[in-house]
Amino acid sequence: MGENESFWESLIYAHPTCITWKQEAEGSIYHLASILFVVGFMGGSGFFGLLYVFSLLGLGFLCSSVWAWLDVCAADIFSWNFILFAICFVQFIYVTYQVRSVSFDREFQELYSALFQPLGISLTVYRKIVLCCDAEVVTLEKEHCYAMQGKTPIDKLSLLVSGRIRVTVDGEFLHYIFPLQFLDSPEWDSLRPTEEGIFQVTLTAETDCRYVAWRRKKLYLLFAKHRFISRLFSILIGSDIAEKLYALNDRVHVGKGFRYDIRLPNFYHVSLPETPPVQPSHCLQRGSPRRKPMGVTNCGSFSTQ
Repeated sequence: MGENESFWESLIYAHPTCITWKQEAEGSIYHLASILFVVGFMGGSGFFGLLYVFSLLGLGFLCSSVWAWLDVCAADIFSWNFILFAICFVQFIYVTYQVRSVSFDREFQELYSALFQPLGISLTVYRKIVLCCDAEVVTLEKEHCYAMQGKTPIDKLSLLVSGRIRVTVDGEFLHYIFPLQFLDSPEWDSLRPTEEGIFQVTLTAETDCRYVAWRRKKLYLLFAKHRFISRLFSILIGSDIAEKLYALNDRVHVGKGFRYDIRLPNFYHVSLPETPPVQPSHCLQRGSPRRKPMGVTNCGSFSTQ
């Protein structure tokens, strides 16, 4: 204990305390370095936040090195600050290289800004998603079919980038698919990874369209490696299916000006007491909201007597 106490005492009391303080202030270079440190530590996260932090901290350490060389004339202070400046400079170059390596084409950059960036998805995660579709945007000309009812296999997941897709079943119109919506989210959700299936609807381009397509097996491999991306797509697909359900709901009328609402399945039983109780799930099956509106009306028997 005595040896430890003497060690700490020598460490603390080896140098005399400051009795008289230096009257003149340090040079402007020292204060500039301090300002750069303060501003640099206010940086954010992500690639551009790292560029901001390392650039300002590097300049701060460089100013401290100049101050130590010219004003203090202390080799140790100069050496440490210059080493820290070199580390910040190397980190800045490395982050710059990473930013350049995750640059995308215009359409993928717009897709990131519109859909993925608001969800807080980083560029590195988005790069994995883009590489999974081979960084390719597919063109679908006007009046060409993306899928045909009863013929096209469900082997991919596609996201519309531009244009408009018309969804029909047995020649009857169901709804439209607009940009930033999945083309085949109900079909994707209706199958397990090991199952196969075919489209029960026809998807036709009303205008010249551009879409991004992920192959089914390749996307499931990505999900297995990155659980975060799997949860992300699960949320996006679920939201997309909900939008399609409400698009169908807006077209279903039950007579006397009433409109069926999937959020309130018992509402029309109260408004129309003579109508027999109906469960809408008979018509809107799990994982496939694309069904004929006429089928919903007939199945529900919503017309009054």
